[in-house]
Amino acid sequence: MSEYHIPVMLEESISALITSADGVYADATFGGGGHTAELLSRLHDGARVIAFDRDADALGNAPDDPRLTLVHNNFRFIENYARHYGVRFDGILADLGVSSHQFDTAERGFSFRYEEAPLDMRMNGQAGTTAADIVNTYAVEDLERILRLWGEVDGAGKAARLIAAARDAQEIRTTGDLDRAVARLLPKGAEHKVLAKIYQALRIEVNQEMRSLEKFLEGATASLKEGGRLVVITYHSLEDRMVKNFIRTGNVEGREDKDLYGRASSPLEAVNRKPLLPREEEIALNTRARSAKLRIAEKKEATA
Repeated sequence: MSEYHIPVMLEESISALITSADGVYADATFGGGGHTAELLSRLHDGARVIAFDRDADALGNAPDDPRLTLVHNNFRFIENYARHYGVRFDGILADLGVSSHQFDTAERGFSFRYEEAPLDMRMNGQAGTTAADIVNTYAVEDLERILRLWGEVDGAGKAARLIAAARDAQEIRTTGDLDRAVARLLPKGAEHKVLAKIYQALRIEVNQEMRSLEKFLEGATASLKEGGRLVVITYHSLEDRMVKNFIRTGNVEGREDKDLYGRASSPLEAVNRKPLLPREEEIALNTRARSAKLRIAEKKEATA
């Protein structure tokens, strides 16, 4: 499990999640199973955990525990599965980070560290559009849009034009092809920072991460019991802003809708006004935790 992925903010997230040791919980991003294992260790025999992961590689990490149901699907469908299993959750956890296994497996194409890896980036490697499909077929304007929106890339337009010029000469199939295509954009000494933003933008587009996150937040909230906890670990500003807005207003845009009595319509109440951050000791042991933020919310009681 530790080789697949080191769970981030393990103690903080599980302690925040559990409201009843006999309850029903969801791990919306199973991955290496570290959070689920810790959760199960703190629950009684009558409790239940439903975990989700769209990556088939993660399924092999499931422990032999009758309290666990592992669903091979996107967490955006959590409400559908809650209805299917006839449950409402006492707590739902989502760790939005890409697993170490995905970054460290060259053929998955998530990292520019592997120069000639296939440019794939699919969380579900069995279906869907790859990053190679995107860089070779998207119009320049659409490439610019995703680089600007999802990667916050300075010079997104120039990057898109460089990619288009490179693919006109030869199809872009590998991480090395992409890196060479945008090489003129990369400032000396900060090449990795710019590449990380480009790869993030493509990964988000490939996996429709922002749309999936929005649907997950809506479905998770609908599937929680009153007083149930939503615990989310984010890793970059785009997703953290969405989670923060949703907790505050009930929508990812941060639009403040109010009822006839002037009351905010958000069904959630923030437990921590500011996100919890990983301890320095954890960052020293796992550098991928350094950008993590933990937000905790509780579902409000329904009002008449």
